[in-house]
Amino acid sequence: MIQEFYSLKINTSGQKLYEFTDKTIEWVKKNNFRNGILNLSIQHTSASIIVQENADPDVQTDLINYFNKLVPMDNSLYIHTAEGKDDMPAHIKSALTNNQISLSIRKNEILLGTWQGIYLFEHRLDPTTRTVIHHFIGD
Repeated sequence: MIQEFYSLKINTSGQKLYEFTDKTIEWVKKNNFRNGILNLSIQHTSASIIVQENADPDVQTDLINYFNKLVPMDNSLYIHTAEGKDDMPAHIKSALTNNQISLSIRKNEILLGTWQGIYLFEHRLDPTTRTVIHHFIGD
């Protein structure tokens, strides 16, 4: 049984989905992880991690548009507005999605579906750097 950690830095340029599937696969293969669990967690409260379709970019556009309608950027709706119009909406969107996910590893492969990718879902409008912690447990 082994445990390994990796901190992936992702620079964002505003509200968008940032796919990092390839970087995660590369880390798994480089370390020759055979079988186990990979936990991904984001160390922020205004961005999230999701597994989503990676074939049609319209899916990403629709997700962003849906979340912006569900949680509008209107400071008159919120008390916590210290960092601008996207402040509280970003926290709500993060609460509605995932701050961590677990993926199975079998025979050095992440078990994702054919059209699935791993994304950082940035909920803020301004550029920032996010950290996604990778924690593998297995052999």
